[in-house]
Amino acid sequence: MQQVNIHEAKTRFSRLLEKIESGEDIVITRHGKPIVRLIPFEEPAIKRKLVA
Repeated sequence: MQQVNIHEAKTRFSRLLEKIESGEDIVITRHGKPIVRLIPFEEPAIKRKLVA
């Protein structure tokens, strides 16, 4: 899990998105404290209804 500060996240946002798309988690920090964790999006499982 990579940590970046807010300034770096704003500057390198496109590159960070590429890392997230490849499966990596990114933590954005403010003054050295984590404030948000970015993770890859996963499609929810499709629920199927049984028809009687």
